[in-house]
Amino acid sequence: MSGTIAVERWLASPGRMPAERDALLDPRGKVVGKAESGAGRGLLAMPAPVNAHDHGYGIRPFDFGCVDDALEPWIPWMRLRPPTDPYLEALVACGRVALAGCGATMHCHNSLNAASLVEEAAQVVRAARDCGIRLGLSCPMLDGSPFVYGGPEMLRPLLREKEWERIAGLAPRYLPVREQLAAVDEIARTHSGDGVSVQYGPTGPQWASNDLLEAIAEASAATGRRIHMHLLESPRQRVWLDQRFPEGVVRYLDRIGFLSPRLAIAHGVQLRPDECELLAERGVTLVSNPSANLRLRSGIAPLDEARRAGLGWAVGLDGTGLDDDQDIWREMRLLWLLHGGREIEPRIGIGELFDAAVRRGAAVVGQPPAEDIVVIDYAALIEEAMFDDLDEAAVVLGRMRAAHVRDLYVAGRKVVSDGRLVTVDHDSARRELVAQARAARGALESQRDDARILSELVRRYYRKTYP
Repeated sequence: MSGTIAVERWLASPGRMPAERDALLDPRGKVVGKAESGAGRGLLAMPAPVNAHDHGYGIRPFDFGCVDDALEPWIPWMRLRPPTDPYLEALVACGRVALAGCGATMHCHNSLNAASLVEEAAQVVRAARDCGIRLGLSCPMLDGSPFVYGGPEMLRPLLREKEWERIAGLAPRYLPVREQLAAVDEIARTHSGDGVSVQYGPTGPQWASNDLLEAIAEASAATGRRIHMHLLESPRQRVWLDQRFPEGVVRYLDRIGFLSPRLAIAHGVQLRPDECELLAERGVTLVSNPSANLRLRSGIAPLDEARRAGLGWAVGLDGTGLDDDQDIWREMRLLWLLHGGREIEPRIGIGELFDAAVRRGAAVVGQPPAEDIVVIDYAALIEEAMFDDLDEAAVVLGRMRAAHVRDLYVAGRKVVSDGRLVTVDHDSARRELVAQARAARGALESQRDDARILSELVRRYYRKTYP
């Protein structure tokens, strides 16, 4: 049948139902008939997972010298991100996600210039649409120092006057709250719909004033627009936010109307059980990012407490992945193993994990229930198996890698075929992006000393302040 997909196994609800054998699907995952025996030999199709929290790194941090560290001394090295074409940057990042089998991604934009956010957002949207995947676009909003909580003045006692002048000059400038809100409104007016959900993106309460947080809460309630925000990622954020908000940051956010089903929070590593309960009551979603939490030494998220409280959760790569490769399948596997517990039964069922990665991930990205399907080389997963009746969801969870993705269909459109993007020339885009980044090496070389000095200064500050 023309326009249909023959597979040996159709896993419509991984971990909930067994696979249907010899299925004929339409490109949106609807079974339309029985495939001829052998027509889809070795292929398994299932709903495509969603990358529910990411930063869209085309040039990844390792490549511009930003190696793994504790979060706070790691952040100054992000100053070395090269000034590449935002379209190419997003196209390469979206392509990596698609090649891993994700039908959608949450892109938390890292703008190099706050004043150009509207223009950069347009390029990100164009890249996602050209690539062919669905997009949640979290527009960055902040008005606090990214280098040290409380502002650069916190570092002044550690510095001589000339050193202070140099460090103070590195602090970025922020747009007024009303201009930041207006920029998000403009982006949403121009680009929302057709697979794109524009969202408010306060980078985190530690980098946002009360005025900004309260304005976002009010705007979200008025417009119905979603919010995607980092929350309580590192131990040092926990300490500082407890000092700033004696009632607790989560209770403060609740008091100003920030917590609602429109909100998704990333990381949440330092959440307490009572905070999980309050977030669950308000319908908030937690996006867990186990690789990033480990690589930046933030710890392991309290997912057991979150689940006991009834807090919904999804899975995100945060632009990293365990092997720095944006492999959503390995991320799911790491999460499942980290939170499997030691009891006779796993704490997280396979069905719950896939529900989080697919259905709840789609909600975080602001997209309808998944109609996107990924076709994988299941034969490669069981090449040496002695039995053919294994639980397919368990096999996928235990062995699947991005390299096993064969095809990806998003909203009925074929995006990946035989392991290659068919919508754009991803290899050429990546080579061009790398060439742009390397052309900026000379200009960035002079900034490496600033990044090194600032990183070590931040490390010294937190070592002294939060021993």
